[in-house]
Amino acid sequence: MILFDRVTFNPEVMQGKACIRNMRIPVTLILNMLANGMKEDEILKEYPTLENKDISECLKYAAWLATEDIYSA
Repeated sequence: MILFDRVTFNPEVMQGKACIRNMRIPVTLILNMLANGMKEDEILKEYPTLENKDISECLKYAAWLATEDIYSA
């Protein structure tokens, strides 16, 4: 299993959703901003508590979630 240092899960923060470093910034928010064309520097300006490594780890986490094993019969 891959360990993520910056993607955290805490039932007391955002109802346990994947967030960045226990802050109230969900991974899905960052991924949606990137998917809709927002640049990394724009995201960092909008959320000054974020770091480049946070955004990078969001992408790594999304890639890990998207890993599929397809079995054919």
